[in-house]
Amino acid sequence: MVGALTMPTPTELPTRIVITECDHDSFAPEHELTDPVGAVLVLTQSQSAAELITNAADADAILVQYASITAEVMDALPRLRAIGRYGVGVDSVDVAAATARGIAVCNVPDYGTESVSDHAIGLTLAAARGIARLDRGVRAGSFDLTAVRPLFQTRGRVFGIIGMGRIGTATARKAAGLGYEVIGYDVAATPGIDFHGFASVGLDELLERSQVVSLHTPLTEQTRGMLGAAELVRMRTDAILVNTSRGGVVDGEALVEALRSGSILGAAIDVHESEPLPPGHPLTTFDSVVLTPHLAWYTEESYDELKRRTVANVLDVSAGRAPRDIVNPEVLGAPGRNSECAPAAKKGASQR
Repeated sequence: MVGALTMPTPTELPTRIVITECDHDSFAPEHELTDPVGAVLVLTQSQSAAELITNAADADAILVQYASITAEVMDALPRLRAIGRYGVGVDSVDVAAATARGIAVCNVPDYGTESVSDHAIGLTLAAARGIARLDRGVRAGSFDLTAVRPLFQTRGRVFGIIGMGRIGTATARKAAGLGYEVIGYDVAATPGIDFHGFASVGLDELLERSQVVSLHTPLTEQTRGMLGAAELVRMRTDAILVNTSRGGVVDGEALVEALRSGSILGAAIDVHESEPLPPGHPLTTFDSVVLTPHLAWYTEESYDELKRRTVANVLDVSAGRAPRDIVNPEVLGAPGRNSECAPAAKKGASQR
């Protein structure tokens, strides 16, 4: 549950919030915040930009799961003041275009810290211990460990984390608790100086030393394809690649080739370049690969928190208050659609 949410007060004209598309099974948590203040929450399932524009024509705010929100979409929604993303990443929203129009872009940057880091550790152990392969073998009548030999204990192995923000640091803490030696790489860190309590190294050193390489970086123009053929070939032949961040951070074709050639041992992947993963995708052919359907974020606790905080952010903006989470705080109180909104409070340095 989310604590200490600011409850917006009713206004003369009810705030209209349109969910552009979403596959959640219930919207009761959102209604628990919108209904008491008289805001209207409308669920749509827009399949195209044109449908989205029609469905959200009179929206003060929209809540987005997967839809692409471009400059053209924003220009077609003249009342739009806030975009709330169900999640951490905002790569599906043109943030620069929103900022130019004075539209607030909100996300929930820390809702899934424990859930995603739990899943990263679970994937790591499943791949490192060959659990999925052994399970399939037992079901098929095999009862030996030949297929997964050799196996190793966690103590003494090196767990490398790329992206030492909130989730990366939580994963580091859990990996260390299992006995791994943890090293991290982050663009904000200086190699040789501890970062968030863990040893910091350069990217090349991390790839060359780690038996587990776990990705926890957002998808940006700088990180897209950051692990390509050149980086994968630097990894150890007994290394496992774990990705719970964004599929586009890894060059998918290069990963398939690295697995096929044996230049890395295996992979455990929750996020994919194309989702859902197409049937017959090459990754599905490797026994050394563990796959899950982009669900690292999900636990009952994180699900409830995500829904409440996503709608709370846009309700705050619509009521003229600074939201708890905003990607472009410079739009608040500046000329544009949120000129009358209170400016965001300055925050001290924190993890991403």
